[in-house]
Amino acid sequence: MVSYDAGVLGGVQETRQFRGALGNPTGPYIIPMIASAYTLAATVCSLATSVLGMPLGRRGCILLGDILVVIGGCLQASSWSVAQIITGRVICGFGIGAEMSITTIERGPEIAIQCFFLVAGCALAYWVDFGFTRLESQLSWRFPVAFQTAFAVTSALLMFLLPDTPRWYYARGRYEEGDDILARLHDLPISDRAVQDMRQSIMTAIQFESEESKGLAISDLFWDRSKLRVGRRIRIAFLILSIQQMMGINLSVYYSTSIFGQIGLSPFVSQLLAAIMNTTFALGALLLPSTIERFGRRKVLIWSATGLTVCMTIFVAMIGAPKPSLATQWTAVASLFVYNFLFGYGWIGVCWLYGPEIAPLRLRHVGGAAGAFGEWLFCFITVFAGGIGLRTEGWKMWFWCLLSCALAVPFVYFLCPETTGKTLEEIDILFERGNIGSSYPST
Repeated sequence: MVSYDAGVLGGVQETRQFRGALGNPTGPYIIPMIASAYTLAATVCSLATSVLGMPLGRRGCILLGDILVVIGGCLQASSWSVAQIITGRVICGFGIGAEMSITTIERGPEIAIQCFFLVAGCALAYWVDFGFTRLESQLSWRFPVAFQTAFAVTSALLMFLLPDTPRWYYARGRYEEGDDILARLHDLPISDRAVQDMRQSIMTAIQFESEESKGLAISDLFWDRSKLRVGRRIRIAFLILSIQQMMGINLSVYYSTSIFGQIGLSPFVSQLLAAIMNTTFALGALLLPSTIERFGRRKVLIWSATGLTVCMTIFVAMIGAPKPSLATQWTAVASLFVYNFLFGYGWIGVCWLYGPEIAPLRLRHVGGAAGAFGEWLFCFITVFAGGIGLRTEGWKMWFWCLLSCALAVPFVYFLCPETTGKTLEEIDILFERGNIGSSYPST
């Protein structure tokens, strides 16, 4: 649902029917504002959910998010003005922010599998757009935009059939319900050793998080004096997803059709290539679950960022050529395809995994929240400012993404130690004051 909403506007925003319904808006900032409105709302909601998440529980947050997505999706699909569609996007953004900020934090292949399904929505959105924009009626854009509500309705109906997490029941003092759900999840009696170990682990984490005396001070985020460098680890969780957005992936996702149009391709070819390219993006993410433990987080991030820098260099050189030709056009297309594949493989699942993974156990939720905030904040900056830049500066806008891809390599090399195969205690040692940097494996 998240990535479908991100991609669906990209395939219809340049069509005559869409622009006509909104009064043919002019100005370089209007379409970027429509596209990025929901990411700004998600940024705000990701912070609010850090406070409301525990009282509502994951089930409550998902239900609230689904309701908001349905309302926002209906407003967007029925829009006859710029103000109405922006309002719908904002309401959708609040819903998406509520749902994304309470995603369960896993380690390794599990989060990679989740991220594959996340980015697969982009491909689906562009294929739906490609099919419906063959029509000449208002249905050509209204149905693809409205279709996002189908995911929210399905999710909401399923939520009524599911309980909340054992962790939430234990945190609320509802121990019998927590025991029952934990036993059902393992398909074992509550007295089983494995179930008891899991129960104890959850209870310990809850106890740690409730000890205010051990909490993270705001000043630690800027000047960390703790032995285990807690503030530094939270900053990395924020920065790795912020840099991820600055590298240009959502600029590519939100404006795929426009980008191919600026290269000089026809509207039909641009829409078709946008759908294929976002499918390539999903295929890259599909390869990560089977290889992340074999190659390691650090190597995947560094080598994919190196490849992304090369791809972006070729892309900028081709679209900035003073005498464009058929060869420069299709070389640019090819480099962008490889860029999306590499990004799907190296900089989606690993980034969402790494931040919470390096945070201390009692602050893993803070690491997850910091990453989500960085993701949504810089997604808004990139989609809004980048969308304006594409319309006013053209190909020069991509230097921003090229420099960010290049910056990602030293960022990971100097600040991100390898965590693959390490326990949470061993990760603490990696970041211990006086040890940082000394345990980095060769790449």
